[in-house]
Amino acid sequence: MNEIIFLVEEAPEGGLTARAVGESIFTEAETIEELHERTRNAVSCHFDEGQAP
Repeated sequence: MNEIIFLVEEAPEGGLTARAVGESIFTEAETIEELHERTRNAVSCHFDEGQAP
């Protein structure tokens, strides 16, 4: 696997959500910049070291 695709949506209560397609990764944030950071962190937590795409 070379990449993970995320579906980014506006949350009904405000902010943004990101859900990975084909993986059990989900995160949310108030801004797009914060969402990028949280998404990278969620990916690194989901995979063993050196295994993330």
